[in-house]
Amino acid sequence: MRAVIQRVSSARVQVAGETTGEIGPGLLVLLGVQAGDTDDEARWLAEKIASLRIFEDAGGKLNLAVTGLDRGVPPGRPLALVVSQFTLLASTRKGARPSFNDAAKPEAAVPLYESFVRHLAQATAAPVATGRFGARMAVSLVNDGPVTLLVDSRLRE
Repeated sequence: MRAVIQRVSSARVQVAGETTGEIGPGLLVLLGVQAGDTDDEARWLAEKIASLRIFEDAGGKLNLAVTGLDRGVPPGRPLALVVSQFTLLASTRKGARPSFNDAAKPEAAVPLYESFVRHLAQATAAPVATGRFGARMAVSLVNDGPVTLLVDSRLRE
């Protein structure tokens, strides 16, 4: 699995004009599921993302994980928005048209995407907002910092 993680002040995803997920301060996670990924990778990636210390503490240092946010976020409000994005697995080795052969097929990707969302909810002890798998989505965000990271479960970095 490959994820682009963005620290955001707010983010929202819409499908056909309907908002399917929205968060205030927290993390926007664009998630690509690769062929051969497993539930172990979904769990590892979710726990890794939840533990990333990319939020500023009182001294202005990147020292807090999303679970340590104290910005007036009401209890029960999502701290993360997860959007499926198979294009993160694109290969541009040949020619100008990206190849998506490394992306998992929907029958394998959907259960792993849903598993990742569950693992992230457990790791953050908060609900997780989502887009709609396979839909054409409009994602809007206010990138805070900006802070943007790329994490790949197969590299385990």
